[in-house]
Amino acid sequence: MSSTAFRTPEPDSRSAATIGKSVRIVGQIFAKEDLYVDGDVEGTIETLENKVTIGPNGRVKAGIKARDVIILGQVQGNVEVSDKVDIRKDAKLVGDITTARISIEDGAVFKGSIDIRKPEPKAAATAPAAAPAVATPAPTPGAAR
Repeated sequence: MSSTAFRTPEPDSRSAATIGKSVRIVGQIFAKEDLYVDGDVEGTIETLENKVTIGPNGRVKAGIKARDVIILGQVQGNVEVSDKVDIRKDAKLVGDITTARISIEDGAVFKGSIDIRKPEPKAAATAPAAAPAVATPAPTPGAAR
């Protein structure tokens, strides 16, 4: 018998919230960290500044809004992503995609539309607003001063 403790592999090298394959959620999920879904979710998933990974056992009937989405399981719903959608070979996605970048591997099933949008430059969004112009009245012709 080995004295080494058994360790469950992490879904990602960074820490991520995990929905296991025996978990079923109906409702809204809002997260401020990466999310790994290997169970059933029905509703909405929103983590705008992080990544959502749908594991190989994941069955999602939800709209997804995230920075990045990786799909290995099944998704039925629209996917809105600010950076990249990655649909792996055994994945199935039925829904519309809005993203800046996309990758669909051979063997993946996709039914829907794709809207490629360039990401908005962050420099323009954080540029300081111009100082308001101060109007001085123009002299009226013939007016005495």
